Amino acid sequence: MEFILEVSRSSAPKEFAGLLRAEDGVIKDVIFLPGTESTQVSAVLRLYMMPNVSIAGSVHSHPTSNINPSRADLALFARVGGYNIIAGAPYNMRSWRCYDSNGQSRVLKVLDIEFDDEDDLSLL
Repeated sequence: MEFILEVSRSSAPKEFAGLLRAEDGVIKDVIFLPGTESTQVSAVLRLYMMPNVSIAGSVHSHPTSNINPSRADLALFARVGGYNIIAGAPYNMRSWRCYDSNGQSRVLKVLDIEFDDEDDLSLL
C-alpha cells in the first residue's frame, strides 16, 4: 500500500493506473501496462496489453480527495477482478478505498510483509 500511495503522490496531478496481481490471497504486485495514458482527469489502461497472469483487480489514483468510483471506474472494475483500489489526495493510509467488481466498498487488510526480491523476477 505504501508503494501505491507513493506512486499516486508522485504522479499527481495526473492519475496513475495499474493492475493488481495476487499470490495465495495476498496482493503482491502492481502491473503497469504499456500504452497507459494519464491525464489530470483520467488514466486509460490498454487491457489488450495485459500479460498472461491472473489479475486480482485494479488500482488507480484520483488527484482529489474524492475516492468514489466514476462510471468509467465501475466499467473497469467489472472487467478486471474483485479488488479495485482508488487512492486520493493526500495519499495517506486514510485516503484510499477498495471496491469489489460491482463498485461496492470492501474491506482490504493491509499486511506488513517483506517480499523477497527474487519474487519480482518471476514476472520476467
